Amino acid sequence: MIEVTSLTKRYGTHLALDHLSFRVEENEIFGFLGPNGAGKSTTMNILTGCLAPTEGTARIGGHDIVEDSVRARELIGYLPELPPVYMDMTPREYLRFVAEAKGIARGRLRDETERAMERTRITDVRDRLIRTLSKGYRQRVGMAQAILGDTKVIIMDEPTVGLDPIQIIEFREMIRELGKDHTVILSSHILSEVSEVCGKIMILVKGRLVAIDTPENLARRIGGTESALSLEEIFLKYVEKENEHEEDDHHL
Repeated sequence: MIEVTSLTKRYGTHLALDHLSFRVEENEIFGFLGPNGAGKSTTMNILTGCLAPTEGTARIGGHDIVEDSVRARELIGYLPELPPVYMDMTPREYLRFVAEAKGIARGRLRDETERAMERTRITDVRDRLIRTLSKGYRQRVGMAQAILGDTKVIIMDEPTVGLDPIQIIEFREMIRELGKDHTVILSSHILSEVSEVCGKIMILVKGRLVAIDTPENLARRIGGTESALSLEEIFLKYVEKENEHEEDDHHL
């Protein structure tokens, strides 16, 4: 569903992404991990069409995100850390507005918005002003706008930051449900969250891909065949390993 090849992004002399290549299969929940400044947000901004790469390609459902940007973006729903909601609208009004902006046919507007509200469990607050809703419900409204239309890929950036434990559990369950018929990319600093919901994980350090695999295989590769490392331990070991390689290169 997603194919990234030698993706590179430079800001002047700063190399934010260094020839990044990976694939995400259909209906896969795929985790992005990396310390601050690793290139996670840059990658997501390129995949969503918000940012152009310096070099390389990214294809969504076979459509190049630069050369066939409109069709590629039609397949993508994006939930940033701060959902793009209008506080003086109700969820029903807001979702209808987004659906119209996405070009959904007038005859499908009601069904599409109702479906999105049901899947994100916000039907009970559909007619309340968004500014009166809790952060958890606002995140759900943001998720609802992301899945409107013919969305096949959902990209989420820190979706559970600031939520209480019950809201986090409910949101994770919603991600699992969406993963049954969507390809999901999840970026989060909450490593337990990534471990619980993602079938495959990619670790970025300073714009470079340092590891990509299932959590179990990553543990075996970094800690041995009998390893029972947590994702936190796996992540730290890969970051330390990459930093050691960088220091060795400087000394050559």
